[in-house]
Amino acid sequence: MNSSATGKIGVTSSGILRIPFIDVFLGAKACRVSSRSASTDLVAVAGWGTKPSGVRAAQIAGRLDVPALFLEDGFLRSYFAGQNAPPLSMVRDDEGIYYDSRRPSSLEKLLNSEADLLAGRETDVERARGLILKHRLSKYNHAPDLNEEALRQGDSRRVLVIDQTAGDNSVAMGRAGAETFDAMLAAARAENPDATIYVKTHPEVSSGQKRGYLSHILDDERTVLLRHPINPISLIEKMDRVYTVTSTMGFEALLAGKPVSVFGLPWYAGWGVSDDRQRCERRTRRRTIDELFAAAYLHYTTYLDPVTRTRGSIFDVIHWLVLQKRMAARHSGRMICLGFRRWKAAALRPLLSLHQDRVHFVADLAAARAIAPQAGDCLVIWGRDLPAGLDTLATQTEARIVHMEDGFIRSVGLGSDFIRPLSIVLDSRGIYFDPGRPSDLEDILDAGEFTKGDLARAARLRRTIIDNGITKYNVGATDTPDWGRGERLVVLVPGQVEDDASIRYGCPGIRTNADLLAAARAAHPDAFLVYKPHPDVASGNRKGHVPPSLTAALADHVETRHSVIGCIEASDVIHTLTSLTGYDALLRDKRVVVHGVPFYAGWGLTEDMTGAEAFTRRSRKLSLDELVAGTLLKYPLYWDWELKTYATCEATLHRIMEVRPILDNPRSDMLSYWVRQLRKFRLVTGSWTWR
Repeated sequence: MNSSATGKIGVTSSGILRIPFIDVFLGAKACRVSSRSASTDLVAVAGWGTKPSGVRAAQIAGRLDVPALFLEDGFLRSYFAGQNAPPLSMVRDDEGIYYDSRRPSSLEKLLNSEADLLAGRETDVERARGLILKHRLSKYNHAPDLNEEALRQGDSRRVLVIDQTAGDNSVAMGRAGAETFDAMLAAARAENPDATIYVKTHPEVSSGQKRGYLSHILDDERTVLLRHPINPISLIEKMDRVYTVTSTMGFEALLAGKPVSVFGLPWYAGWGVSDDRQRCERRTRRRTIDELFAAAYLHYTTYLDPVTRTRGSIFDVIHWLVLQKRMAARHSGRMICLGFRRWKAAALRPLLSLHQDRVHFVADLAAARAIAPQAGDCLVIWGRDLPAGLDTLATQTEARIVHMEDGFIRSVGLGSDFIRPLSIVLDSRGIYFDPGRPSDLEDILDAGEFTKGDLARAARLRRTIIDNGITKYNVGATDTPDWGRGERLVVLVPGQVEDDASIRYGCPGIRTNADLLAAARAAHPDAFLVYKPHPDVASGNRKGHVPPSLTAALADHVETRHSVIGCIEASDVIHTLTSLTGYDALLRDKRVVVHGVPFYAGWGLTEDMTGAEAFTRRSRKLSLDELVAGTLLKYPLYWDWELKTYATCEATLHRIMEVRPILDNPRSDMLSYWVRQLRKFRLVTGSWTWR
């Protein structure tokens, strides 16, 4: 069903209206409707499957003489299940819904048609199937892979029997009931006398939320009940044969090349690829597994591109889910965080683990010791300095110490104004701004491998950053000032917060904004010298003020309005201590003179004014794209606050480009001092109720 670009689709549930990016999935603007009030300008009315909202949608659509749409989650939905995990895919059916065999669905109609479902999609099908099996992707993806200790050693054959939750709509609508599950189990035992029967309960049964049809089964010499959550494909891989009633896990077994016996009527039964114990008279064609996959996963399902928030492809969702699995495995133990203020802890908690029960914020070392850290756990602190005794606790417990800091592309707005971060770094060796010892970033840059794909991606990122004037905080007017570049050499001196750790640990000589100004003027006595105070200093939040009398003596201009990017573009040379402005300038091919030891110095891209010991460790000469790949792709982690998942750097750039125009409006209340203070107040008081 193709909606009008200007028409609206009515939805009969407020829950549907709250789904993030529902307009993208529907292909039109969604609005709430009810049986009593329904606009006449609707192009369709949508509800959820066979739920009451779906029934209401059919009734209202009939009265208005417009199509009814029945919605359901897609087959690759999200990392977690539930309302707190927004869907990445959805199906829209204007006939019925795929799990209801009592009537035709759009999917069944497509499979019954004469359509060549693989035309032009053969490569996509092969690639998508391969990625799903390689990365063990399913509808939900948070369950751990199978622990093979759950399997009995010495099995001659293994047969999987898939249980489902009692009362599941797909069971009753798949012409099945409790007796079907009993018959399935009996058949599995009778037809496989030499096999061990593994009965897998549904995840919601494992968590105690619901009961299953076979959850009463007890282990015996031939039967094992698997109660714990398990990644479906990792379990299927170890089986010789699979039995199911209507579970889509049966189709995943077909994708994995396993013989599947089906006792109900799920969407994939009746097409000649499974051993079907029931028959659907409507399903008359024979289809291959590839054709079933193409119909259900490519033609029938709508995907969200999590980067652009527009219609996407199955590959957009696959790559996003793979990212979630990789990030979940990055720190698989508990994250025990010491000494964080409550408001900061509340803002950082989601970024630390997809599994929130593994994140613990404690006040001090004694509290950390009380929850018994162990090998695999991380002891997380902000910045460089360890609380007294933490290194001893780490040694005793084999937990790792991890240093946390903001990422290099953080947010739209200042951290000191309590703007939530879009990225952080977690470093298990040191931290990037402390050149006194190695860090994970230094190791990535000095010894890491950069593929052609990494470098191509880095080049695209750099182009996006330059074209859109993106930096760490993304505040200030984006236009470029006219300082007479071309007539005189223009030198930019970005100020810093003088008690910032990067200066305390990364500046062996010059350590103040005033001394940096003096050094830049001495190096360029005839240049037009611009001093730009750090935003946190200019807003009055942090230390680093330079007296007006001194700036008047050393600088030709003090810039407080334009963004740092506009200032870089208007300059020829940048003198800095350790500021990220030097990094931003490198991205734009500017000459950068460094008086400290920032993370981007010592790689052959900057003019380094100190002979720091750290430079002897940095033995590799990097290209600019290698520096970008290491600092933006491999070192930080990024977070999407709306999708509640980890993000890519590209997605984070998109979010910044979407939000920044609001703040760039000079009339925006968000720029006012009092609104900033109100936001701080709300975040602090809100954290009082956070645990």
